[in-house]
Amino acid sequence: MASTMTSPASRPDTTGDELVRNDLVRSAPPSPAGPAEPQDMHLPEPPKVPLPKQVQVLQMNYRQIEYMFRWRRRLGEVFRNRGVIAGGPVITCHPDHVKSLFTADPAIAPSLTAESPLLPIVGPNSVLTANGPRHLRQRRLLLPPFHGEAIERYTRMITEVTEREIERWPVGTPFALAPRTQSITLDVIMSGILGVEGRPRRGTPEHGAASTLPLYQVAELLNLGHEEPVGLTRRGVAILDRYTYGVIEAARRDPGLEERTDILAMIMRARTEEGETLSDREVRDELLTLILAGFETTANSLAWTWERLVRTPHAYDRLRDAVRSDDHAPEHIEAAIIEGMRVRPVIPTIGRRVMVPWRLGDYVVGAETPIVMSILLLHHREDLYPDPFAYRPERWLGRKPGTYEWIPFGGGTRRCLGATLAMAEQRVVMDAMVRRLDLEAADPEPEHVNHRNVTMIPKKGARVIVRSRR
Repeated sequence: MASTMTSPASRPDTTGDELVRNDLVRSAPPSPAGPAEPQDMHLPEPPKVPLPKQVQVLQMNYRQIEYMFRWRRRLGEVFRNRGVIAGGPVITCHPDHVKSLFTADPAIAPSLTAESPLLPIVGPNSVLTANGPRHLRQRRLLLPPFHGEAIERYTRMITEVTEREIERWPVGTPFALAPRTQSITLDVIMSGILGVEGRPRRGTPEHGAASTLPLYQVAELLNLGHEEPVGLTRRGVAILDRYTYGVIEAARRDPGLEERTDILAMIMRARTEEGETLSDREVRDELLTLILAGFETTANSLAWTWERLVRTPHAYDRLRDAVRSDDHAPEHIEAAIIEGMRVRPVIPTIGRRVMVPWRLGDYVVGAETPIVMSILLLHHREDLYPDPFAYRPERWLGRKPGTYEWIPFGGGTRRCLGATLAMAEQRVVMDAMVRRLDLEAADPEPEHVNHRNVTMIPKKGARVIVRSRR
């Protein structure tokens, strides 16, 4: 299984009427899953990957695509590996198994993000790393900034940011798209999350916070296996904290805080039903979570979608024609994004630790077993997605993704809070790029995957050439 996950370069055009006949999205055969019943206890445990732990850790960190697909082929859709997660995770990729975990009581299937490498950086109070009542409390407090009128305000801001950024891109010269989409995302973070218009001035806490973003990528890797920051990670977190607490302090002193519409201000004003507000430490943890999680994922999702589009001419031509003629443009934009996130999920796995014996199809695992749902394998099931390695946005014209079949944002009570904002940003950026730019691949060969901490990103940053700008 090549790390490029290659697919045919071109396919016949497809109309909306043909979609039903092509049947590009299907259903997987049922597979029983959930808390094990007494009659299930005779079932065997899943087969194990027969490699030393150290080898598996290296392969998962550096060649996860090959590792996952190889053992999926050899052992089936449920198998066990050994790695950095305590207890040795069981890997699954069946939508019924996903549903059983997403819909389970969080008390019996808590999230593995509480054991995430990000824990020493974003802290234990974050909606990402907290479990149980604390997680639900944090989630309720953070929901308002990510819905309704707030998203409409952010969309207008994202449009302005995108138009400014596109004007800076060179014409006729190859460049990596990922840093450019990260630049857009950084401006969105500064304005939408921190309330800073444009790039922050040097010497301000906001500038310090933005300039130290790359630190967390190194810190996360150096701190694997530790709940508290150690060594160089401790120094990096101290730098992050100095600037982050400076941003919070400046916001608290702002006489206009009550009128501000940025996410930081809304978090600081939020109150529980008992009238509680978040402490500075809780605000710090949530702020770092929003910044670090949003900075990496949305920008690289956009980069991956374009990496696929410029190597799939029929899909790019169809999208460009639809958008520039305003012929169901939003539907085509949405389809292009959804398919990009299917074939190239930036976050390849999510997990739960089941506190009771759990059935996964033909197998049962014991209490306290970590179960990892492979988004990568799920999104490439041939019974769900015929021609699974091909980038075919027409799958989604007239269809919505299944809740348990398309899971780049996770699901259940742990579904990404920023999913609505992330999709809004991608829609705006995609629409502007398709309308204004004619792009082509800098190299016809598909880009390999670079595994960076918990993400999969384009190895060369999705290099493209702008042939013309409108």
